[in-house]
Amino acid sequence: MMKPLLSKAVALTFGSTLLGSSLLLAAPAVLAASAPRAEKEWLSQADAEARSARVSNVAYQLDFTLTGKETFANTTTVNFDLKDASAPLTVDLNKATVKSLTVNGKTVTPQYNNWFLTIAAADLKQGRNTVVVSFERLHSTNGEGLHRMVDPVDGRVYTYSHFEPAAAQQMFALFDQPDLKATYQVNVIAPADWVVVSTTRESKVEEAQGGKRWTFPVSKKLSPYNFSLHAGPYKIWEDNGAKYPMRLFARQSVAAQVDPKDWFTFTKQGLAFFDDYFGIPYQFEKYDQLLVPDFLYGAMENAGAITFAEGRFLHKDKMTTDQRHSLASVIMHEMAHQWFGDLVTMKWWNGLWLNESFASFMGTLGTAESTEFKNAWQYFYAQGKTAAYRQDQSLGTHPIEVPVATTANAFDNIDAITYSKGASTLKQLRHLLGEETFRRGVHNYLVKYQFQNAKLDDFIGSLGEAAGRDLSQWTQDWLYQPGVNTVTANYTCKGGKIDAFSLAQTAPAEHPVLREQRVQVALFRSKGKALDLDRKLAVTYKGASTPVPELRGAACPDLVYPNYEDWGYAKVKLDARSFGTARTSVSKVDEPLLRGMLWQSMWDGVRDGELPLNDFMQTALNNAPRESDYALLGNVLGNVRAGVGYLQKMAPDVAYTGKTVQALEKMAWQGIADGKDENFRRRWLGAYVEFAGSKHALDRLAGLLQNRGVPKGVTINQDVRWAIVQQLSERDYPGADKLLAAEAARDKSDSGQAAALAAQVARPDPGVKAQWLAKIADLRTDLPFSRIRTVMENLYPAAQTTLSEQSAAQRLTQLPELDKAAGPVYMRSFGATMIPATCTPQSVQRLGEAATQYKDLAAGTRRALLETQQEDARCVAIRKAMTVPLG
Repeated sequence: MMKPLLSKAVALTFGSTLLGSSLLLAAPAVLAASAPRAEKEWLSQADAEARSARVSNVAYQLDFTLTGKETFANTTTVNFDLKDASAPLTVDLNKATVKSLTVNGKTVTPQYNNWFLTIAAADLKQGRNTVVVSFERLHSTNGEGLHRMVDPVDGRVYTYSHFEPAAAQQMFALFDQPDLKATYQVNVIAPADWVVVSTTRESKVEEAQGGKRWTFPVSKKLSPYNFSLHAGPYKIWEDNGAKYPMRLFARQSVAAQVDPKDWFTFTKQGLAFFDDYFGIPYQFEKYDQLLVPDFLYGAMENAGAITFAEGRFLHKDKMTTDQRHSLASVIMHEMAHQWFGDLVTMKWWNGLWLNESFASFMGTLGTAESTEFKNAWQYFYAQGKTAAYRQDQSLGTHPIEVPVATTANAFDNIDAITYSKGASTLKQLRHLLGEETFRRGVHNYLVKYQFQNAKLDDFIGSLGEAAGRDLSQWTQDWLYQPGVNTVTANYTCKGGKIDAFSLAQTAPAEHPVLREQRVQVALFRSKGKALDLDRKLAVTYKGASTPVPELRGAACPDLVYPNYEDWGYAKVKLDARSFGTARTSVSKVDEPLLRGMLWQSMWDGVRDGELPLNDFMQTALNNAPRESDYALLGNVLGNVRAGVGYLQKMAPDVAYTGKTVQALEKMAWQGIADGKDENFRRRWLGAYVEFAGSKHALDRLAGLLQNRGVPKGVTINQDVRWAIVQQLSERDYPGADKLLAAEAARDKSDSGQAAALAAQVARPDPGVKAQWLAKIADLRTDLPFSRIRTVMENLYPAAQTTLSEQSAAQRLTQLPELDKAAGPVYMRSFGATMIPATCTPQSVQRLGEAATQYKDLAAGTRRALLETQQEDARCVAIRKAMTVPLG
């Protein structure tokens, strides 16, 4: 699964989940006194292990009736072997109205608490058992279970499933845990104009009362969260010109935004690459990909039927190179999961990090080696690894491998450490062991455990066996210890030559482990207008100091970079000479990856209080216009945006009109004119819209909506129009409300409605804020969770600190109550966007007091609170380090 900008989920939030509470009275809620597990919604690891010790050889037959209305009907037939019949057994089913229950041919009264059915021991038998459950349930509207969406454009209804980690029980009755793999045979009655998609390709479609009946053959063995079912009047594109048949699906009203050529090209390239790399053919016979609305995450690796978030992959103009790279990389990420995750699956959710880390690593490798995006590792560094470094230095850091007590905790640690630090660790291990040794170990692991579940020790053991070395210490240091080490080159020169050279490794006091890893050390010298590579050397270092005698006698460098080509996972602290060279000569470096890493070292200096933010912004103003690499320009401008965000929090009035912002406006507008192609012009235009704060710039944006003053070679497409409207609304531009209304009338699509909502709530109006705060806190709202999430993400822009302060105490006070009532999906968004931080000592203190008082928050919510406090303190420190007045 590919995470979104916020993150991953479980559920008890909006839509059917809360509306489903109205069904509580309809279902018996009496549990036997000898209940085999705690009467809670979430399954514990201990209870899961106890159940899997008894149950095996599971097979489901699933009969669905879908009408497009708010409810659906299902009959689940589950056949399984039972080791003993000495105790009751539970079957998971979330908030359904149970119509009948049959156990081994006998009709029984359901013992049901709206989370699971308890089958009495007396009704079970040793050996083969059959349980049949018929029920009705509301569709979900929060992105889990069997989600339902009504297209606002044409009224058509679309459904799709999402189960990870344990939401299959919102769609059928089952043993909802990854180590009880099963086969699935599916039959669906659906409206006549619908198409139905599942893990296998349908074997029969025939006329039936109420529409058509779709029959699907028995699937291969899968963990429940890897199975899926999607149905609706989707538009279909097909490509049968490769080894495996491919289809692409999207809603009818957005079909014009889909260019299937890139989808099919990247998919073909990836399937060929992974077939060869893993040495095992793709196992699921056909490759379907669906663009779906209201999706919680970036994408999900359902076996043979992968889902993708419309909001991330649909665009109202020709895709930029960045957008095409994002598409390729996510296709590759989910494709890698078809082997690592679907074919071989973790036993329990503590192994989820390995699932995601491996897909992130292999997805990047596949993108770099099989598509046009040979710079995929540059994107990985800028968009993934740097986020992991930030997370790993925060109060919310954690080991890569962590215990997971229950399914409620499965996504507590789904973050940059899980995805990008884990992937970086695997990349480092590949360098340490050798590329072919690593590949052989992966192949052996997949062969040995295919269609089974495995543990971390199984994977590491396979790699260690292939390498002929014990990896237990490596595993302990890298996977069970949090924190990032810092590496620095220490050297002295005499007579223009290096006299002594070593690599120093340090660790934060709270996480003092020093690690072994293999890196490249590179020496550079200034030669006219270039900063040339003079020498590079691979070094394996460990401990506090590692001498590098091979570099004695080399020419004294102007810059040393001790993680050249990004082999290692370590924060680089440049020596004083190298740091000075980076600031003055970053544009002289030929290699985009190294330029990006030097930029990151400077940004680290800002965040660590060692480089004044105003100095960094001036460096960006001096160098960004000369940046010739499109991907790297995006990274630099991203850090500049973060810098503007700090400025806005510190002094919003100055940040709107100060000299720095006006200089950025001028730089971005000139960048549009100087852009060497459409990609560059669109990138600079996006930056201009975001930087615009002066009256002149805002007037210019309003003019662009009327096609006045549009630069040559630029198209003001619908996505740009919405970005402009949002900026004008956020800045309280005169007439912004009328511009918003006009744009909403122009674009009535689902994405247009979401954009209009984002612009509406961003208005600096206390009444608007109060209105939407109340709706956010109303857990029984009938708004889809996707809309509530849009509100959370846009309600308090960085510059609206005064408005944020007005409700800050209220939001903190209600945090414990919401945390208990709302559930992980909701709190993951709330924690990331709604905890107040306004860059003052008083705000930092307020957050600290809340952290002291609210110690019983769920793990994810508490981490969000601590990280918000730490980031707020960082903002205060950055403000203190400024060497010129704000603005």
